[in-house]
Amino acid sequence: MTTRTEDGSAGDVDYGAIGSGYSSYRRPDERIARHIAEALGTARTVLNVGAGSGSYENAAQAVTAVEPSESMRAQRPARLVRAIDAVAENLPFADGEFDGAMTLFSVHQWSDVQAGLREMRRVTRGPVVVLTCDPALVRDFWLYRYAPEVLDTEARRYPAVEEVAAALGGNCTVRAVPIPLDCTDGFNEAYYGRPEKLLDPAARQACSAWSFVDDLARERFDTDLRRDLASGAWDEEFGSLRRRPVYEGSLVVVRAVP
Repeated sequence: MTTRTEDGSAGDVDYGAIGSGYSSYRRPDERIARHIAEALGTARTVLNVGAGSGSYENAAQAVTAVEPSESMRAQRPARLVRAIDAVAENLPFADGEFDGAMTLFSVHQWSDVQAGLREMRRVTRGPVVVLTCDPALVRDFWLYRYAPEVLDTEARRYPAVEEVAAALGGNCTVRAVPIPLDCTDGFNEAYYGRPEKLLDPAARQACSAWSFVDDLARERFDTDLRRDLASGAWDEEFGSLRRRPVYEGSLVVVRAVP
C-alpha cells in the first residue's frame, strides 16, 4: 500500500514541505521537450504520471495528468488540464486507454517503481516514455566533489535503466538526452556550466535530492564552492564546461513499445 503525506505526496519526498517554489526553477526546456515529443511519436492521447506542475505537457497533443501532491497540482498553470489525484501504482484507468504515456523526473520518487511502470504499461497501448537519470552515471558530475551525499542519494533513488526496461517489457530503447548550457529546467546537471546557480538555496530545494542531506552538508557545499569559485580553483579544473554548448550526463529517455 502506498503511504501518502498530508499534502498527498506518495513517494519519498513531501512536496507540501519542499515544493512551494518548484515551478519557478523547474521550467520546461524546449530542447528537452523535443526529445520527449520524438519518443511519444504519433501518440495523441497521452497519460502523464507524476505530472507535477505540468512541465513538458506541450510535448503531447491531449494529456491526462496524474499527480498525488496537492501543492504541485496547485502550481499547474490554468491553461493545463486539472491533474487527477492518484498514484502511479494504482492508476484509475482501463487497460489500453491511452495512445502513449510519459513520466518525467518522477520514477525515483515512487513507493514501488516496478508496480507503477507495470500500471503505465497496462493502461497504454503505444509507447511509454520515461525521462530519468541513469544511476550509474550520476556521480560523474562535478557536484560529487562538493556534495557527494546529494549524488549518492540520487544514485540510490534512481532505478537502474535495466530495471525500468524490464518492468515495461516489449521493445525498449535508451537514449542520452544532451543538456543545453542555458537549460531552463533546474535539475542539478542543468547547472553544469553555471555553478553559481547552485549557491541559491531555492534552486537546490527544487532538486529533491537536497532534501535528504543535513544542514551541515549544505553549509559545507556552500562554503567550499564559494571558496573555489573565488580562488579560481573550480574554473581551473572545470571551467571548460562554461563554454560547452551541451553536456551529456546521466539524463536519459527510456522508450518502450509493446
